Amino acid sequence: MKYRSTRGNSPEVESAAAIIKGLADDKGLFVPTEIPTLPMATEELEYMNYQEVAKKVIGAFFDDFTEEEINNAVEKAYDGKFQAEEIVPVVNAGGAFFLELYHGPTSAFKDMALSILPHLLTTAVKKQGEKDKICILTATSGDTGKAALQGFADVEGTEIIVFYPEEGVSAVQKMQMITQEGDNTHVFGIKGNFDDAQRGVKTIFSDRDVAFRLKDKGVKLSSANSINIGRLVPQVAYYVYGYGRLVAKGVIEAGNPINVAVPTGNFGNILAAYYAKKMGLPIRTLICASNKNKVLDDFIKTGVYDSKRDFYTTMSPSMDILVSSNLERLLHDLAGGNSREVKDLMEALANEGKYEVSPEIKKGLIGFLSGYAEEDETLDAVKRMYRNHGYLMDTHTAVAYKVYEDYKRNSCDETPTLIASTASPYKFANSIADAIGLDEEEGGTVDEFTVLKKLSEKTGIPIPPGLKDLETKPIRHKKTIEIDEMMEAVETSL
Repeated sequence: MKYRSTRGNSPEVESAAAIIKGLADDKGLFVPTEIPTLPMATEELEYMNYQEVAKKVIGAFFDDFTEEEINNAVEKAYDGKFQAEEIVPVVNAGGAFFLELYHGPTSAFKDMALSILPHLLTTAVKKQGEKDKICILTATSGDTGKAALQGFADVEGTEIIVFYPEEGVSAVQKMQMITQEGDNTHVFGIKGNFDDAQRGVKTIFSDRDVAFRLKDKGVKLSSANSINIGRLVPQVAYYVYGYGRLVAKGVIEAGNPINVAVPTGNFGNILAAYYAKKMGLPIRTLICASNKNKVLDDFIKTGVYDSKRDFYTTMSPSMDILVSSNLERLLHDLAGGNSREVKDLMEALANEGKYEVSPEIKKGLIGFLSGYAEEDETLDAVKRMYRNHGYLMDTHTAVAYKVYEDYKRNSCDETPTLIASTASPYKFANSIADAIGLDEEEGGTVDEFTVLKKLSEKTGIPIPPGLKDLETKPIRHKKTIEIDEMMEAVETSL
């Protein structure tokens, strides 16, 4: 299996090299030259645990890794650090099936890929004979940063630098990052939003002068964002596993279709579901759910991507994104691998802030359904789910559930639907408390960490270990910088 750039001006490489590089030399994203076939029959999935599914799916994409290397990475990644024995429980509530992806150490779905990426990367470095230290450079809208920091902390031969929007993450998300231990960890708040952070990181990656200066220091940049194919591919596995759980529960017979609903901002999580579908997993409709920053909803409905719009800071901050990086991979696939077309679209986005895709790409979008939730609708979804079904979901998952409800009502489609449940409700405690009426009972909430405890007392749901007593940990990363200081921060950190 080879990997090529979506923009066509970089040589094809094996997966190990693509994982190390993160971003292609021409600023494009690495994609497989072909999507592998599902490496097991759907009838087999009923009897496979998460680790078995992950080994097969990841191994199919990364076939330059030996079976032993893949097995070792999977076993080290998906172990006792996950609170759920099955790693990814599937819970039936409110007429849908929630694929709970948040039982890892940082209580967010990013753990599913960022627990294994360090093992894939360090193995790739050995395979490629790479001598330089690898610096993981990442922009985060809240969850990727902590999960990447957790995964790479004190990993030999690596440094990790994370940039997050100072005013664009929850109090819990921020404390998770700025209290992170590890001699190789560096965290900076920026005075801007996630798109500013992401744009700054991409600029650093594409600056050849920076690359040469870091090379002199024995450092090479890589990424833990889902622009790295080593981060994206492991996400495919949980959709395959989730399908198997529905078969095991008797919800569907093997071979019958399901729908998948995903709350998404950067498009990586739903792209993983799209790849699972292309592998042969029976997925009928991919439901793309947006919050008030509904750039993806508008794009799927019209074929016009327009990032020149108001930016909103919402209660689902991991989706507060106007430039969805992973959409580039979908465009490449729907354009039949036409790299020139993708390059032109990305240049139009960079220069004009918008683009319109070809009729061929618009036709390919038919397999997607999109919708969005306003803030009050998100709160209402959390409230109704808890009151009617006793199930507590976070704000991002609530966005997906609301969009799923709209789809089901409008289409009358009764196909069983997996909803990607992307974070613990405790990561957004103030919003959840507001939704279920805790604020009113308590006469107004105090700080978010007090609310965590009150929320647990009311619901009987334990606070995840990684969030418990988080406010008592010493703050280790205190710097907030301007956007134009990001490059200097990288070089100073190294």
